[in-house]
Amino acid sequence: MSIASATLILKGRTASWGFAHGPLVLVDQARVGRRTAGSSAAEERALRGALAETNGQIKTLASTIGGDAAEILEFQLELLDDKALLGPIFAAIAAGAAADDAWSRVLAEQIAHYRAAPDEYLQARAADLIDLRDRVLAALNGELRASVKIPAGAVVCAEDLPPSRFLEIDWSAGGGLALSHGSAASHVAMLARARGVPMVVQLGRLPAQAGIALLDGEQATLELDPPPARIADFAARRSADSKGKAAASAVLAGPPVIWRGDRVRLHINIQDAADLGHPDAQYSDGIGLMRTEFLFDDPAGLPDEDKQFGIYEAVLRWAGDRPVTIRTVDAGGDKPIRGFTEDGEMNPFLGVRGLRLSLKRPEIFAVQLRALARAAVHGKLRVMFPMVTVPAEFTAARDLFREVVAHLLAAGVRAALPELGIMVEVPAAALTIDAFPASFFSIGSNDLTQYVMASDRANGALSALSDPLNPAVLELIRRTAEHGLRRGASVSLCGDMAGDPRCALALLRCGVREFSMSPPSLGRVKQAIADLNLGASGD
Repeated sequence: MSIASATLILKGRTASWGFAHGPLVLVDQARVGRRTAGSSAAEERALRGALAETNGQIKTLASTIGGDAAEILEFQLELLDDKALLGPIFAAIAAGAAADDAWSRVLAEQIAHYRAAPDEYLQARAADLIDLRDRVLAALNGELRASVKIPAGAVVCAEDLPPSRFLEIDWSAGGGLALSHGSAASHVAMLARARGVPMVVQLGRLPAQAGIALLDGEQATLELDPPPARIADFAARRSADSKGKAAASAVLAGPPVIWRGDRVRLHINIQDAADLGHPDAQYSDGIGLMRTEFLFDDPAGLPDEDKQFGIYEAVLRWAGDRPVTIRTVDAGGDKPIRGFTEDGEMNPFLGVRGLRLSLKRPEIFAVQLRALARAAVHGKLRVMFPMVTVPAEFTAARDLFREVVAHLLAAGVRAALPELGIMVEVPAAALTIDAFPASFFSIGSNDLTQYVMASDRANGALSALSDPLNPAVLELIRRTAEHGLRRGASVSLCGDMAGDPRCALALLRCGVREFSMSPPSLGRVKQAIADLNLGASGD
């Protein structure tokens, strides 16, 4: 944080690109009072009624909004019917606890569990749980949750904001979202990007008073009560950004971009089918990364073969004749999954994670491989393995996959062995890339950068070391891309660098011709490459 004159400027992290200028509105977490407890039977009835009321609220909101939002709210709906979650709560009530106390205690444990997770995707689920906790408590107490009036174009400022509260705000007149905590990987961040709402997270201390705010999603800043000169400069940058968006939209729907005679293919990263609802997704050249670990982090337990197959087949059906690259479960390290990953590792980032974990748990891994083999007959499926370090890991996974396909075919089940590749995110793999008999390669720039630089990319104090444009990182990207060119194997990059227009030139110079990013980034990156072709900077 820095202070210039009377202007307060907070620096955070961009979650959704864009600019917002308007009144700052402070939104606090809900405050819910205590209730008078009754008998155990009465308390159980009260909680069941509150759960049903909350279920109805969320379902109504989901049906009103529809699309990706409905999919995101499904997480809360599943929790409301999760026997593993509700069992201890009703047991505590039967033992004499008040309904609100029992609910609050168990939810507090779940919230702490998600907040303590090293992975920001899982940390972001805490906001969903807090929202669920407060909705049920309000229903138990017969209270209506306080709702702050949000004027048109306001910059909403809060500690965190769950998806349901974001969806209750009318963003049609503009505005933005500034969070003291929050995560760029949260559900609300996905919604903000899909709706073009500027969002900055991890701003630290919130302003103590209201005022006029400038929210800059490009520079990740929140500025309160700026002087006229700053407002004028901000307006000029906002206008330029609007013109850039219009140009990017036109380019997005146009012909493919070319770089030095090569077509540049722009793919999308998705977590689930909800991401395919973004309007820009249709313009992609395919799916360059479908993460699957989030299918496994389900309160109901690990997904079975049929559930996985249904999801994979639906994505392939959406893609048509475009390629779909699905990554096998990347659990462990920063993505702990109950019932799968190992507890108590001294250094989970360097522990049993990714493909190492899958090979150690073949009874779980084989279920996913069977689902993928069945899905492979329904489209252009490619499967890649995460966190591969040595060639023996790839060959072991490939051999298990072949065995799975053989068993399915012998049983009369339609199946096929898809094209197999690896994620290049461990420096050892990049340095010995010519030893891997993979059909394709996908560079995970996020992990590759933090392993090369020995710096946690989520640690703001090490941001200078987390620059993906560091020459050491670029050298490994170049080495991998050149190997792919010699082999005739495709090489894509699916980390954050791919969706950052400022990295496009460096990646093209390294030989990367396939980029994979979130759907909202497609237009900006395609425009950036088109602009490079018009200027002299590509020489």
